[in-house]
Amino acid sequence: MTAPVQIEDVWKSYGSTPAVRGLSLWVRPKAVYGFLGPNGAGKSTTIRIILGLQRPDRGSILLFGKPLESDRRNILARIGSLVESPSLYPHLTGRENLEVHRRLLGAPVHAITDALETVRLSGAADRMVHGYSSGMKQRLGLAQALLGSPELLLLDEPTNGLDPEGIHEVRTLIQELPTRRGVTIFLSSHLLAEVEQVATHIAIISSGELKFGGGAEELKLRNEAVIVAEVDEPERAAEILRQKGIKVHVEAERIVISPPGGFAPAEINSALVRAGIAVSDFTTCHQSLEDVFLDLTLSRVKRTGSFVKWS
Repeated sequence: MTAPVQIEDVWKSYGSTPAVRGLSLWVRPKAVYGFLGPNGAGKSTTIRIILGLQRPDRGSILLFGKPLESDRRNILARIGSLVESPSLYPHLTGRENLEVHRRLLGAPVHAITDALETVRLSGAADRMVHGYSSGMKQRLGLAQALLGSPELLLLDEPTNGLDPEGIHEVRTLIQELPTRRGVTIFLSSHLLAEVEQVATHIAIISSGELKFGGGAEELKLRNEAVIVAEVDEPERAAEILRQKGIKVHVEAERIVISPPGGFAPAEINSALVRAGIAVSDFTTCHQSLEDVFLDLTLSRVKRTGSFVKWS
């Protein structure tokens, strides 16, 4: 099965500043591939490299199994893109905006009707775009990207600046497009909540480096379990457990015990009680997905301030 996008060991710097460092990705056909990372992580640079707008310093990129240079015109004809806000003519109707784009692409006339139906704008197609909401404008931008019936759709921060209703509209479309149009979606965002709701596969990038790549469910499995215990002598309690080889650190009046390995929770609790430590609460928890994301993208001591209790 040929991957719509295959990136192998790509590097890109601006002067002495590295933007992408040894990035390798493989995007499955008809996937919603979430490309996630904080602002400045190298996401937009990667998209520009995929589209041939910039050249990597080294490494290779294959689109549909071919380097872009081998057949640039035909390869790009198989790709649609929406980078942040779409370029629209506010004094034209939605349909007229699509007609301008259709002529540039040489797409058939019926492509406009198909695109409008896909993004649910048929009823507003003959209204002036200056009267559209921000969500409608973004959906019209998606319609533009779909006019050439692309096999690959590149979306860079597609919900940026939208209100909750607009975000919901665009998110629903992204979820439906692989089934309705058979398209593969490469979705760039800095918002974990946006990506985790729509993506089938996720890559997390930070400082130009890949920190995680795999299925969305696989990321959820990285929510490692911890034990949080509220005790009367946290420093002494931590030292007792460290002597047993258990990883633990102190947070105010509680201790946070990282995956205890061969030690059962009851065994840890008993060790504290035998040592005269008063334990007022002892709970097994999961880190939130937000904490997992922050741990992967920020170079700092692991944050443990927010947990989700096991039910």
